[in-house]
Parts: sequence; structure tokens; C-alpha cells
Amino acid sequence: MSQETILIIDDEKEIRDLIGIYLNNEGYNVLKAADGLEGLQFLEENNVHLVVLDIMMPRLDGIQACLKIRESRNVPIIMLSAKSQDMDKIMGLTTGADDYVTKPFQPLELVARIKSQLRRYLRLNHMDGAQQPTTPQQMDVISIDDLLINVSTHEVTVDGKEIKLTPREFAILELLARNPGVVFSTEKIYERVWNEPFYESENTVMVHIRNLREKLEHNPRTPKYIKTVWGVGYKIEQ
Repeated sequence: MSQETILIIDDEKEIRDLIGIYLNNEGYNVLKAADGLEGLQFLEENNVHLVVLDIMMPRLDGIQACLKIRESRNVPIIMLSAKSQDMDKIMGLTTGADDYVTKPFQPLELVARIKSQLRRYLRLNHMDGAQQPTTPQQMDVISIDDLLINVSTHEVTVDGKEIKLTPREFAILELLARNPGVVFSTEKIYERVWNEPFYESENTVMVHIRNLREKLEHNPRTPKYIKTVWGVGYKIEQ
């Protein structure tokens, strides 16, 4: 049985230890780092499946650490911060985080979010290990004009150019692409992708949609793929 490794990066030892206790009780392998630089070193030396990342830290803060992680890895990242303003959440999500939890938090809620992220990440990356050769007909590929989404390999290309997406961005894109013409509200997107009840999460979805457009569209202001239906939600047309 595989044991997922979770890296906690937080300058507060009490927070690291508290989260570590709950995760150890769930059977996870836990690594702890006191700042962004130490966390990046752990990532280089270990096979990490998810990162819990504080924003306010010495030496290298969470925003800069998240940017560095996203240069080479698509592991889920959950941001922690004592700040609750929308702009702080938007900043964290824009840098590539998949979720955002405000301190003080309920440890069981954080564990639930970690489990949700890991389920999706591990499902999308089940291809690890030996593979049987796959023909194009066997691959689960969604094609929309010049946009190709390979659900099996978690690869996205536009005009033949590979586009790097976070697990959360990919999940939103897959949801819309599998249901062409269907309009999803921000509430429905959140509940389907995050697998939890919607609560004051409209900005979270909007930021992920904006990030997707920045990566997929030639002109994000006039999107070709992800359309806004004003007052209702978002859709992709086949």
C-alpha cells in the first residue's frame, strides 16, 4: 500500500506539529520545513505528493516558494495565511495554489481538503509506473478546435503547444470540456471540482478561470474556449 508524503512549510513550529499529528493519524508520511528555502530542498530530495504552504515566512515567503514549485511540479498546493482579505486569496491562487485556508483553521477541515486534493491528483497521475502502449484511439482525448485535452495523461495542448495546468485548473477545464454547451455556475463548478459545499468561494473559481484563460487563450479578453454567460456562469462550446 502506497503512503503519500505531505510537506508542511510553515515558520510556526506549533502549526507544523499540529498538522503533522493529524496527518500522521491518517497514515500519511509527513515532512516539515520552517521556511520556503528549506521546503524547496525537501522537494528536491523527496517524492512529495502535496504541499501545505504558509504565505508569511522569513527568507522565502509562500508566494515566491509557490512560484518556484510551479516551475517544475504540478503537485497540489494548499496555501495557509492569517490574512483573510480577498486580494490575499487571489494572490495565492494566481501564483498556482490549488486551495486556500485561513488561519485559525479547523485541523479536520484542512485534512478533508488535503484528502480531496490528493484523490484528484493521484487519479490524474495514475499513469506512474509500467504502461501498456497506448494508441490514439485508446486515449481519452477531448478535442475542441485547436485545444486537445488528454484526460489519461493530464496533457493539454493548444495549436500543438503544451500548456502546463495545475490539477485544479485541469479539473475545471475537463468539467467544462466534457459538457460542451452546458453553462456551469461558479457554485456548481466549485461543488463539482472541490467536492465540498460552496461557501463564499466565487472569487476562487473566478481566479482559476482567469488563470486558465491566460494560459489557453491567444487573447484572454476575447476568449475562444471558455465563454462567460453573464449572470449565469461559464461554458465551453464544441
